[in-house]
Amino acid sequence: MGTHSVKNGFPITHYPLPITARSAVYRNQALAFAFDSLALALAQEAIACEIQQSLTLEQKSFLYLPFMHSESLHIHERAVELFSEPGLESNLEFEYKHKEIIEIFGRYPHRNHVLGRLSLPEETEFLKQPDSSF
Repeated sequence: MGTHSVKNGFPITHYPLPITARSAVYRNQALAFAFDSLALALAQEAIACEIQQSLTLEQKSFLYLPFMHSESLHIHERAVELFSEPGLESNLEFEYKHKEIIEIFGRYPHRNHVLGRLSLPEETEFLKQPDSSF
């Protein structure tokens, strides 16, 4: 199938991609973040239904990614709980790094340009620092 094919009314380029994979496919485009709230809502619903109980650690880490990618500090507090499960230590380390950015700025400065947001001077300085981006 070509990238212009359609399935169920959606272009194939959009339809088969897992919601959390879109940020990589649409890097440097606002579309990368267009479905973040949906991905988070679906992850929250899956967890409320205790679906994670039957998942492997790798699958759990994928399910929990929308929490890590949220710009809500409240959601990050829940992400710390989720990634604190034994076997997810490397994910927890990344979660702490993401959460720290939200604690400082209340958002991810990396997204400002593609989302049309103005960067504050301190955000611009932060982005100039080594290892400020993931």
